[in-house]
Amino acid sequence: MSETIEKIKCLIIGSGPAGYTAAIYAARANMKPVLYQGTQPGGQLTTTNEVENFPGYPEGITGPAMMIELQQQAERFETDVRDGWVTKVDFSGDVHKVWVNETKEIHCDTVIISTGASAKYLGLDSEQKYLKLGGGVSACAVCDGFFYRNQEVVIVGAGDSACEEAHYLSKLCKKVTMLVRRDEFRASKIMAARVKKTENIEILFNTETDEVLGDGQVVTGVRVFNNQTNEKHEIPATGFFVAIGHKPNTDIFKDFLNLDETGYIINVPGTSKTNVEGVFVSGDAADHVYRQAVTAAGTGCMAALDAERWLAAKDADFEVSTSTYN
Repeated sequence: MSETIEKIKCLIIGSGPAGYTAAIYAARANMKPVLYQGTQPGGQLTTTNEVENFPGYPEGITGPAMMIELQQQAERFETDVRDGWVTKVDFSGDVHKVWVNETKEIHCDTVIISTGASAKYLGLDSEQKYLKLGGGVSACAVCDGFFYRNQEVVIVGAGDSACEEAHYLSKLCKKVTMLVRRDEFRASKIMAARVKKTENIEILFNTETDEVLGDGQVVTGVRVFNNQTNEKHEIPATGFFVAIGHKPNTDIFKDFLNLDETGYIINVPGTSKTNVEGVFVSGDAADHVYRQAVTAAGTGCMAALDAERWLAAKDADFEVSTSTYN
């Protein structure tokens, strides 16, 4: 353990649109935020090749470039952006205790959690190859479906989210092939009925992915197999979408914060507040519905404002900064 304990006013755990937006607002409010980037600096958006739906970028921007700009904006207001990740917390007392890289201990007046969620993938080597290349593998139809207009795509999943994303893709793509591992959907009846009646969605039950096919740069098809007969065949496609769920990165908080059954942090409705005073949440660590960069940024703003007001109520010497609202 570290010999000295660092005391800070505002700790932001995690980067990405939520973390960096929280940092911008907190820094402008003279909260002197310290931000630890986590194991994936920049968050999920760093795996997105093109971002065209974030306001202010008329020509679009790559995910990594956008995160660099957000970091630079946070640092412009003197946010202390650091490498490293939080490995342990203790929110049981009046002091919020946090450990970084299992060694450095920090005592925080306020904590803003922006650890996000990680999309679940099948784990196939070919899937990961084209995901890293940005060549046709995605876990977000709303984010990336636009790039596959009038093309043929494959989507894996059987729940409500998979049905919703398949239906969204059907409005853009020439054909959507949906792979369902079992002989029925897990989705609600109304969602299942919606995809079943959509003409350009073909549903293959008892079907799993064998390999994502490509030319070394982009996806060209998917080889699938029937898990009842083991029969294999190839499906031409330029996009491969995975909709089998997300896992919120919240395990280290489970002993102190209220989580739902899937691990998302439960916030007080209409706020970023958690069940622990002085601890706030933003972004995909709490959002299992929208999961967009722009909504994450919005909740980052909320978290910083909530933290600022909480500090002002606790500390007579800390004044709410009017510049925060400009």
